[in-house]
Amino acid sequence: MRIAVVDDHDLIREGTATILLNAGVGDVEMFGNARGLVERLDDGVSFDFYIIDLELPDLDGFVLIEMIRARNNKARIIVSTVHDELWTLRKLLARNVDAIIYKSATGGEIIAAIREVMNGGSYYCEAVRDALASAADSSIHPTSRELEVLCQIAGGKTTKEIAAALFVSENTIEAHRKALFSKLHAVNVADLIVKAIDKGYLKKGGILH
Repeated sequence: MRIAVVDDHDLIREGTATILLNAGVGDVEMFGNARGLVERLDDGVSFDFYIIDLELPDLDGFVLIEMIRARNNKARIIVSTVHDELWTLRKLLARNVDAIIYKSATGGEIIAAIREVMNGGSYYCEAVRDALASAADSSIHPTSRELEVLCQIAGGKTTKEIAAALFVSENTIEAHRKALFSKLHAVNVADLIVKAIDKGYLKKGGILH
């Protein structure tokens, strides 16, 4: 098994690698930034798992997830983060990451996550599950593209303006709007935004990017 560990903190990166090697993982490659991993991927190297932090010195972790997916849509991604905000968890769920673990979790949770994902499941540490449960989480989440449209709507953009910004047709945007209203059970734009904030899809006092 080959695993990539991406974290700009030496202690966490090396500690995670040690846990994996002690558990019998044969090949662990460490990266202190996103650029190093992307270069390896562009050289044709692939990994069975990617364990990544969201805060990297050269690239937003959410962007890195999308870049990994663009190169391998079946990539198995585990996010290790200190961020426990509901909107962060929502963005990760929308990107279909395979596991979410807080950095306060024990090392054994990384191994548990890998085993669960290898068996075809997903893994969220207990604190993540509690956060989602307390927010009355639904299994139907807006997609990553729908979240982009949601942000544009929250910014006051019209369908025509959103279509131009995202380089798609107005019919496509209308389809996304319809899906958002359905998934959030909203009756108008104001209700949509209030419910999106309440469920963590939008930041309170600001929109996601």
